Amino acid sequence: VAYNPWVLLRGEAGLWKYGGDSSLGQPHAFSQPSPWAWVDVSQLQAAAPLHPVAVQCQEARVVVTVHRDLFGMGCLVKAAELTLGSAACLPIVWSTAETIVTFMAGLHECGSTLRLTPDALVYSMSLNYNPVPTGNPVIICTSPAVVPIECHYPRRDNVSSNAVKPTWVPFRSTLSSEEKLPFSLRLMNDDWSAERASTIFQLGEVLHFQAGVNTENHAPLRLFVDNCVATLTPDRSSAPQYVLIDFNGCLVDGQLDDATSTFISPRPRQDVLPFAVDAFKFAGDSSNLKQIYITCHLKVSLADQAPDPVNKACSFNKASNLWAPVEGTQDVCSCCEMKSCFLAGHSRWLHAPSQWQGGCARRQLPS
Repeated sequence: VAYNPWVLLRGEAGLWKYGGDSSLGQPHAFSQPSPWAWVDVSQLQAAAPLHPVAVQCQEARVVVTVHRDLFGMGCLVKAAELTLGSAACLPIVWSTAETIVTFMAGLHECGSTLRLTPDALVYSMSLNYNPVPTGNPVIICTSPAVVPIECHYPRRDNVSSNAVKPTWVPFRSTLSSEEKLPFSLRLMNDDWSAERASTIFQLGEVLHFQAGVNTENHAPLRLFVDNCVATLTPDRSSAPQYVLIDFNGCLVDGQLDDATSTFISPRPRQDVLPFAVDAFKFAGDSSNLKQIYITCHLKVSLADQAPDPVNKACSFNKASNLWAPVEGTQDVCSCCEMKSCFLAGHSRWLHAPSQWQGGCARRQLPS
């Protein structure tokens, strides 16, 4: 008489139970797929309705529990006569006083084999009973037996009922197809409505700059102008030069007595930062028309990141004689006065002394 294939109990990985079909000798599945075990005990010829072998197919291992009354006749077999798989693994829990023997093995251990079907991964091994003659070495009272065991794992399953919540920030993980952000720096007309057509200014006029970045396909970003320098050649390191913005976002040009330079607050969008600078010419330059190059370093941070000493936009307020940020708390601008801005806990970045003091002549001519 063959026992129905036994189903694993609920295991560590939250496995589902499946029942067996005694007529077909094959398990049947509930509507939701989950690992299940198949055990063929037909060789045991057990007459009693005892479950001699139970199997748990867990996430990475199989647990086999064997009743020592293997044949259902009231005669307990010896634990030493039971092994698992072709590698003859021994049980991990057994004693002469216990009626239960327990095996525990990884799915790839004890000589198990793996078979792939269109719907499942099937790990196969066997429980082996090899009786040893006792008393009279000429005879034995029981026959050897092999109990095939299979663990079936579905190849397709829904592992979660909740939406995936990535721990990464999209901007930090994936850049645009060019692997860069398209920054821009434009001269705007007086009302900031459009780009200025002419790049010719008279002393006494104001240059309206608008720094921007295209944040398409990125997480929301906030733009900052780290520094700006004016030179007579495209080489920003050439001399003479005049620093307009320094120390990670301090508009130092606004500290001059007759200057009105400032960041425009509030900014129209997080990815745009407008600022105004008074027109100027380099001291000692007697020509009426001179081309000046202004080079700025732009950067972004996540929009939900609070401004800090290295991510800020600070203007000098002459009325209060204090530095004021476009956003954030007043203390993020305190380093503008010290001319040294860095973040605590990071490597200290000391800037070279600013070249803004006495670097240019302003409004010395009527036009």
